[in-house]
Amino acid sequence: MEQLIANAHKEPWNKGKLTGQKAPLKLKDIWAIRVRLQLNGSKRDLALFNLAIDSKLRACDLVKLKVRDIATGDHVSSRANILQ
Repeated sequence: MEQLIANAHKEPWNKGKLTGQKAPLKLKDIWAIRVRLQLNGSKRDLALFNLAIDSKLRACDLVKLKVRDIATGDHVSSRANILQ
């Protein structure tokens, strides 16, 4: 049984798919996403999306953000300075 599995030809998971760098979002697509997030009332997602677009941070850097990175006490910064 194990020989049958070992001899079976496995296709790569990304065969036929585009790999590498993706094309940047178009301005109309960015605004469409923003409007949809506003209509849904997703303030957190809209804030993360705006921060991602404005700062050009990678997704792995965005998810590591903490509230204390952009807020001190009761004051939330209107601008965030984040270094990669």
